Amino acid sequence: MEEDERMRRQRESDAYNLRGIEAADRQWFEEAVRAFQRAIEVDPDSAHAHDNLATVYSQQGHYRLALIEYLEALRLEPDNPTAHYNLACFLTTHSHDMAVQEYQQAIQLQYNYPDAHVNLGLCHAEAGDHDNAIAEFRIACELDPSDAGARQELAASLIDTGEYAEAIRHLKDVVKSDPENVDAHIDLGIAFMEQGFYAEAERAFLEASELAPGEVLAPYHLAALSAAWSRPDDAIALLERAAELDKDRVREWSESDRMFDPLRSDPRFSAVFAD
Repeated sequence: MEEDERMRRQRESDAYNLRGIEAADRQWFEEAVRAFQRAIEVDPDSAHAHDNLATVYSQQGHYRLALIEYLEALRLEPDNPTAHYNLACFLTTHSHDMAVQEYQQAIQLQYNYPDAHVNLGLCHAEAGDHDNAIAEFRIACELDPSDAGARQELAASLIDTGEYAEAIRHLKDVVKSDPENVDAHIDLGIAFMEQGFYAEAERAFLEASELAPGEVLAPYHLAALSAAWSRPDDAIALLERAAELDKDRVREWSESDRMFDPLRSDPRFSAVFAD
């Protein structure tokens, strides 16, 4: 009798599952959710129902709920390749969106949470949404003025949007509080260079080079600065030094870097990357 009851429940669950699939195909998502939930109520061990419910939650933008259901499907059928595939697709497609949602939820629960604002800003910056990234970094700096990391990220996004003067102000504070911060010196040099303050940019890049002699970015930017500063011999020598550290990356960077435009007709420029 117990086996008969189990089979009956599976058939009933399968019927609800099929109803949910048909509703989802018509984009009747609320009806699909109800059908899959009912399928799970009847047979909690139905991995297919959990997997299908996860897919609909994902389509609705309920990423946390979707992840819970995908993981439950895998718990029930750990050797099911389709379940692993569906989870992988979900993570590949929605991991960024899910991270944004979770950071926003953390901030909603506790606004005074500087790290959440910083990480949310990083998510926005990674997606190219610099306006929202800057807004979150500003909030983080206001909540914790001593957080040099938040100030540095703010400056980086300001550089990306061409707001060099403000970036310089923040980066000066960062290198003052953390004189050995190589990335901050390099960013400061970039901001100075973009503003046309070449001597200040050179000092920042040289400081970075002294702090990290094996770092390719410092000689690369010094080369770009020298090219823009009408110092071709220095530019070629510095570019050769950078290429010795990482030729492939330097070649890729220099191909689209407008600072090297004055050198492109110089045969020494292409010779730097000759095999």
